Amino acid sequence: MVDPRDTTREVEDRYGLDESSNPNHLGRLLGLFVPQRLASRSVSVRVETDRERYTTGDIVTVTIEFHNRLPVPITVETPTRRLWGWTVDGYLEASDEPRRDVDDGGTLSFRSRERKRVVRRWDGRIKRVGDPTRWERATGTVEIGAFLACGGRPGDETTVRID
Repeated sequence: MVDPRDTTREVEDRYGLDESSNPNHLGRLLGLFVPQRLASRSVSVRVETDRERYTTGDIVTVTIEFHNRLPVPITVETPTRRLWGWTVDGYLEASDEPRRDVDDGGTLSFRSRERKRVVRRWDGRIKRVGDPTRWERATGTVEIGAFLACGGRPGDETTVRID
């Protein structure tokens, strides 16, 4: 059980990014002064898996890292509420289900040179929506990608082999 009085632990926010329980409000405010064109280009994205080869049915651990390469805080604006995403063979979150992103827009703030890391576990299946909806096992060479959901969409890809 987690002690609710423990303020040193990191918590996962609703977007899946590890955020400190003490948000940096000054850094977020200063990040708003960096032009969006520069802010979105300054974030690098890296995606890695725990192995290069898997057997059908294995769990694939995907690690995604977003890194602010600038020595100043930045805030990246996204056109929808989606801040980032991951794909399998081009399918968002390993599903061909149509998505409707709300057009409200979102923001993702980084401290100077900050790295944000997300870990996802994928069961090796792709959801095919239809009548009936079914889950298909991915086989062969599979491309796993990750992206920041802003204009220009900085991202990264890696491939794994599933036998």
